[in-house]
Amino acid sequence: MRNIDASEITKTVRKLCMEANYYLGDDVLNALKKFEAQEESPLGKNILQQIIKNAEIAKDEEAAMCQDTGFAVTFVELGQDVNIDGNLYDAINEGIREGYSDGYLRKSIVEDPLRRKNTGDNTPGVIHVDIVPGDKLKITVAPKGGGSENMSEVRMMKPADGVEGLKDFVVERCRKSGGNPCPPVIVGVGVGGTFEKCAFLAKKALLREVGSEHPDPFYAELEKELLEKINNLGVGPQGLGGRTFALAVHIEAHPCHIASFPVSVNLNCHAARHKEAVI
Repeated sequence: MRNIDASEITKTVRKLCMEANYYLGDDVLNALKKFEAQEESPLGKNILQQIIKNAEIAKDEEAAMCQDTGFAVTFVELGQDVNIDGNLYDAINEGIREGYSDGYLRKSIVEDPLRRKNTGDNTPGVIHVDIVPGDKLKITVAPKGGGSENMSEVRMMKPADGVEGLKDFVVERCRKSGGNPCPPVIVGVGVGGTFEKCAFLAKKALLREVGSEHPDPFYAELEKELLEKINNLGVGPQGLGGRTFALAVHIEAHPCHIASFPVSVNLNCHAARHKEAVI
């Protein structure tokens, strides 16, 4: 059994909160440059150039790439041979508190959805924990902005709707979203499981490296088809027209009940932020 002090978790989360908001991943930057080179709309091309420049300024100045520094969504893979000296959730929230304060990141969380008083430190985070083999602790912080999150949807479809029904739903969700999620976006799609599992899968799908292929050829082909259909909508960067609404479509699937066919869509804005560390 390996011991990890809670203070080490706090220190790691603090750092990840700042780095995720300052440094856009190379995979996203490379995708932005690729789509900028092939964008047919002059306005769309100009918007993509500004987004790339914005990411470069954020990195150089260590400043938030977007004023909406997001809900601190945190994914934890906890090795079954790890013992934490302290409370895991408290340690993560303290890291969020310190990271958002010390990093001069906007605090966006209200303590109650109906009595909307700001907590003042961007806590609590949304924390997902998986128990995995081994004696390591992997933490991924994925700040999620409100504009893109508001364009999410879960639909309990009929099994008879099948793959064509899924395609229609995902494409229509993107069309209705327009410029609201600050495109170009990453489209996370969850298929199967239960109502809540399906939504989680769509969020988890956003962590995949942009440009990577799904390991299952069936889903890899479906992702390509959906990306083409979505970009053919003409919504374009920031919803102002063009061929680049999405940089990628990522699908996560899970077994489901014979009577069910849940499908979810979770969009991530062009500030597709997430950083990870292993303790």
